[in-house]
Amino acid sequence: MTEVRMSVNGKSVAGDVEGRTLLSEFLREKLRLTGTHVGCDTSQCGACVVHMNGNAVKSCTVLALDAAGADVLTIEGMAAPDGTLSAIQQAFQDHHGLQCGFCTPGMVMSAAALLKENPRPTEHEVREYLEGNICRCTGYHNIVKAIMAASGQDVSAVAAE
Repeated sequence: MTEVRMSVNGKSVAGDVEGRTLLSEFLREKLRLTGTHVGCDTSQCGACVVHMNGNAVKSCTVLALDAAGADVLTIEGMAAPDGTLSAIQQAFQDHHGLQCGFCTPGMVMSAAALLKENPRPTEHEVREYLEGNICRCTGYHNIVKAIMAASGQDVSAVAAE
């Protein structure tokens, strides 16, 4: 076992991990931050996306030890301290960008990364960016609308694909 230290959602955390412990496992099992979902363990679904040092990463592909000293942001850190939803979370709620909710944390974290890189993406750019995230319920239409709305754009023309 090796002690790992990092900042998660603005708080300094530490825990003992084995060398093979994934960041997703550390977040969920050691820190009890269960909003980061694990759907595949093969980097296919995107349900485990978190931000590490400002970049979106699939936490099922990062060893906890590789995150030592990093600044990690999870879905639990997206809302304001008083519980007010972030603009992206609110847009997902307003535009019904979720159904079962399993993919939602990863979708929200991916959307935040996209909007950081490209504050006003086209519909095509949103759809292309989300190719690493799988949703089995919504058909993506309302997710795309939510992300476009969070960017301050009109969503009335978003095409159902």
